Amino acid sequence: MNDKTRDYADRLDVVQALQALVEKKLTSGTSGNVSTRSDTGMLITPTGVAPDGLLPEHIVAMNLDGHVAGDQLTPSSEWQMHADIYREKPDVNAVVHCHSPYATILACAHKPIPAMHYMVAAAGGHGIPLADYATFGSKALSLSNLEALSNSLACLLANHGQLATGASLGKALKLAELVEEQAHCYWGTLAIGGPNLLSKKEMDDVLEAFGNYGQQRCPPKRDQQSEPES
Repeated sequence: MNDKTRDYADRLDVVQALQALVEKKLTSGTSGNVSTRSDTGMLITPTGVAPDGLLPEHIVAMNLDGHVAGDQLTPSSEWQMHADIYREKPDVNAVVHCHSPYATILACAHKPIPAMHYMVAAAGGHGIPLADYATFGSKALSLSNLEALSNSLACLLANHGQLATGASLGKALKLAELVEEQAHCYWGTLAIGGPNLLSKKEMDDVLEAFGNYGQQRCPPKRDQQSEPES
């Protein structure tokens, strides 16, 4: 794959990720933003363009200092928090931000998600933390997010929404879905008296189990599989 083809494919991935946020009811209108790491910085969704009208050529290529080269659209107003995550977390290659309903409810109530379900550990820790409030698009918000993400792949943004990261766009999007699922579950338990939390030992065991979960190697192709014994 040449550089031009790869660039188009990466841009298309960003477009499809933002559109998936809408399809999965994790955001609406122009409130979400998505980015992926690139060789020269990042590719990020532009500000004010509705997902259903977004095209690969609308995606903004920029460096992590905020410089946008050439004749491009204006990047998302939240570009700073994306850039700082890439700068500070080298294992992260994609960032998804959205205002999913239940995560936003908890964020507005300043309630981080505790260890009320073992799948909370999919974010990498014993809970999903809450980043302190700061004005959208500000450096202060970016710093607040980084603190919350110091031991987690995702966080809630106080009075704002949620933020999910990953080694790929697919993983970041999947994590954003999981954060919303866990937020919905926690919101529901709060309505009936609150959850019974898992212990630190129980969550440590889950985190260890996650490290060995799923296919640890690719299964052989069908024509390479041995025939079953008779």
